[in-house]
Amino acid sequence: MSRAEAMEATAVRRPGPLWTFGLLRSEVVTTLRRWRTLALLGVLAAVPVLVGVAVKVETSGGSAAGGGGGEGPAFISQITNNGLFLVFTALAATLPFFLPMAVGVVAGDAIAGEAGAGTLRYLLVAPAGRTRLLLTKYTTVMAFCVLATLVVAASALIVGALLFPLGEVTTISGTRISFAEGLGRALLIALVVAASLIGVAALGLFVSTLTNSGIAAMATTVGLLITVQILDQIPQLHALQPYLFPHYWLSFADLMRDPVYWDDLVKNLGLQALYAAVFGSAAWARFTVKDINA
Repeated sequence: MSRAEAMEATAVRRPGPLWTFGLLRSEVVTTLRRWRTLALLGVLAAVPVLVGVAVKVETSGGSAAGGGGGEGPAFISQITNNGLFLVFTALAATLPFFLPMAVGVVAGDAIAGEAGAGTLRYLLVAPAGRTRLLLTKYTTVMAFCVLATLVVAASALIVGALLFPLGEVTTISGTRISFAEGLGRALLIALVVAASLIGVAALGLFVSTLTNSGIAAMATTVGLLITVQILDQIPQLHALQPYLFPHYWLSFADLMRDPVYWDDLVKNLGLQALYAAVFGSAAWARFTVKDINA
């Protein structure tokens, strides 16, 4: 074969954009069809229902729910006046554990699950390449981050509308905004919460490249998540805590200020980007030399 023919054959084998999109679509559909993924989404959708019903039962006698304040779970005190606050409360309740656990399970299974099932080698036989496949897996996990967060927000909005009144929204700063603007801020908060999970997604993907057992990768990722959460609560580690990926998670509450307080939000997104870069690079370095026949 001449050099020109070899180059032509290589060009034919090189996957184009449509093939890459097809691979991504296949990965997303496969992930969403798994019973484990559907069970995780079901649990996430059930959390706002439980919170909403609990608040409704607690306030049925006229008493106020929760405490004062307005940040994090304290949004619960506003639910009886406006069902839209159930969205903020549900996101604050699921972000510390349920959402990152679900993402950790999906990310941990991304590579290790394929390796354990023996399908990883067949994926790499196709003209994907390890880098392209790894990027596709990570994009799929990030798509799950968005979907999982929107499932929580949508469930909370529906339950809030059914159980409580809707109307103008009172911000943390005490100003009032229209329901439409409040709904827009709720969507923005959901997107920020989803972006807050990209560090966990990269960490889980890296762990997934270290083993051929999907269960081991998922357990390790969730274990690391719990460990970091504990470290973030120890006062003696205050100097280390700003560098832990969950430290600024609840900064999304600053989007309910008027004007919006951006400092912690920017720190959170920057920290997540740093974790994504570090562990994404580590996952790539590991995956490019991984023995798929082991």
